[in-house]
Amino acid sequence: MALDKSEVEKIAHLARLHISRTEAEGVMSRITDILALIDQMQTVNTDDIEPLAHPLDALQRLRADEVTEVIHYDDLQSLAPEARDGLYLVPKVIE
Repeated sequence: MALDKSEVEKIAHLARLHISRTEAEGVMSRITDILALIDQMQTVNTDDIEPLAHPLDALQRLRADEVTEVIHYDDLQSLAPEARDGLYLVPKVIE
């Protein structure tokens, strides 16, 4: 698929890019090369290829989820100015 200058200028306008007439030639050839590469990649037969989640067969080692620290709620609530029924009481700031 090849582009012409008018299409490049239209794409540049939609993308809010300023491309001069001399730059339009280079952009046009680079976009054409990219589209040709995509067309080439589309021709590859991938019917027998399994989809990949990761290109390497790396496994993530997971550790057991164990409690390592106990939170002492009573000690923490004793530091608060006011606490009741396991909740911290704060002054009303929005009326």
